[in-house]
Amino acid sequence: MLQVSIDDTEVEPGHVYEWRLTNTRMHGGAGRRVTGYNQVKHFSVAQHTHEVGEDFPSYAAVTFDLPGPVDLDALGAALLHFLRRHEVLRCLYRPGAGDLIGEVLDPDDIELKLVDKGRIDSAGEVRAYLHEFFQGVDALRWPLIVMGAVVREASTTVHFSWEHLVTDGLSNPLAVRDIATAYAAYTRGEQPELPKVGSYLDFSHEERQRNRDLRSDDERLDHWREFMSRSGDFFPRFPLDLGTEPGRFYPSVHDTVTLLDDVGTDALEASCQEAGGKLFEGLLAAVAVAIREEGGPEVYRGLMPINQRGRGTYAHSVGWFINTMPIEFPVPQGADFPEILGHVHTAVTHQRRHTDVHFVQAWRLLAPTEYAALHFWPHAVNFFSYSDYRRSPGSEHHATWRPRLHAWLERHNGIILWLHRNDTGLHLNSVYVDTVQARHTKTGLVSALGRTLTNIVRSQY
Repeated sequence: MLQVSIDDTEVEPGHVYEWRLTNTRMHGGAGRRVTGYNQVKHFSVAQHTHEVGEDFPSYAAVTFDLPGPVDLDALGAALLHFLRRHEVLRCLYRPGAGDLIGEVLDPDDIELKLVDKGRIDSAGEVRAYLHEFFQGVDALRWPLIVMGAVVREASTTVHFSWEHLVTDGLSNPLAVRDIATAYAAYTRGEQPELPKVGSYLDFSHEERQRNRDLRSDDERLDHWREFMSRSGDFFPRFPLDLGTEPGRFYPSVHDTVTLLDDVGTDALEASCQEAGGKLFEGLLAAVAVAIREEGGPEVYRGLMPINQRGRGTYAHSVGWFINTMPIEFPVPQGADFPEILGHVHTAVTHQRRHTDVHFVQAWRLLAPTEYAALHFWPHAVNFFSYSDYRRSPGSEHHATWRPRLHAWLERHNGIILWLHRNDTGLHLNSVYVDTVQARHTKTGLVSALGRTLTNIVRSQY
């Protein structure tokens, strides 16, 4: 899977179809379930921006290919199988007493209606259509996913966009695997065989149980308190100049660059292992070094998403299984790569002891008073994310399916860097504010990161 803007994605023209999800029950669900902390916060943000008329359009969308002439009936059945398989996708979400309730629809309570949208005759028109189609989801309105396909004689591009309320980054390759596997089964006249999935709503209940008695003086929050005392803020600032004004949001720039090919990435991983760490730790060290070289501090402080699916009940489930945790470590001038990697490894080990405390609860209990009712991160936040899509279920078929993740924000107040690895190498997808300074800073940072990675591979750092 490659994370890339739809504007930089080539989708051949063809005949366009949409599948529209309907609720045949129309009177709520079969049961009321508790939702996750991420969902509650996200829904409240959507409510606030809608009420004040300051909506921030965004989407998380996926395109992938199916080779050969398409069987539309089998594809529709595969899409419906996917929606019925994951409980989080067939929930109606309703606010209540400062919380958010999920009303679960039975699998048989949802259906898909096929709509013929006609032919699109150019790749540019297809991109424009998809960009608009992907914006057709809203956290405040069901359904929270839209699905379609661009059909050609020899191949089909399946596409869908779903609200962040029901998904995270690792849900995307899971969805591709589920849909493509079910489609192949239905074309053979068979029933899909996929691993069992746990309920994200069950996970949300467990998450709430772990944080139920959390208070501001709880010792479980010591990790956050210590981090705040050293950083001076709950939200660690991105330390390089982006040319932004406080409180202002700017149009966003989206781009993807390849940092290393597959051979180079293998060599980088070998260098990290030889120095006593894992690849993602080496990447975090390299980012910290690059920031320092561009004028940043000799201590890295940032936030990291932590996948909490585990390898058991929820390993194949879609939903928002992400916690966000602080990380800090020294990046002293003159230190070699093994020394910095050792600092990263120590910081990661320490961080993992505290992941039961949820980010949203820490925000509620510890953030300064002026952040209490804040709906967005208050400034450009230092954020590190890495995904290895070669390890995602179904990755052995990615060369055929060509899955692509398209994350888009209309406006932003900072910069987000998503490092990700696939079979072709190591890539960096970025979204950042459209200012002259931000473009200059981002270009310099990527250049410094590329030099650092090359030096690590050559054992020159």
